[in-house]
Amino acid sequence: MFKTGEQPLYEIKANLFKGLAHPYRIRVLEILSATDEASVADMIVETGLEASHLSQHLSVLRRYGLVSSERRASIVYYRLAFPQVADLLKVARQLLAELLRSSQEQQSTVQHLPELPAAR
Repeated sequence: MFKTGEQPLYEIKANLFKGLAHPYRIRVLEILSATDEASVADMIVETGLEASHLSQHLSVLRRYGLVSSERRASIVYYRLAFPQVADLLKVARQLLAELLRSSQEQQSTVQHLPELPAAR
């Protein structure tokens, strides 16, 4: 998926974010960030997804190089492909907190504006 010689770096980076561009994929990565590895069965319980839907999300995460998998007998275990994925999630959470804080401050400012007269 990442052919560095054929694509500009910004396109490669955009593809990385495509792998992150779904709430359940973010949740799967958060689960994997909290542990060394997790089985598909564990992630089904944690996410509440059906096995087929989880499988599709895991396939996308594998395609974009964000997770790796290992089959042991009949159980498939997943882990983050790189520890930096956990760092990325942490920074994204910090950024989200700042954005929400800023949004709340803006809402507070709007709430303190004077009332406008009703339209005639």
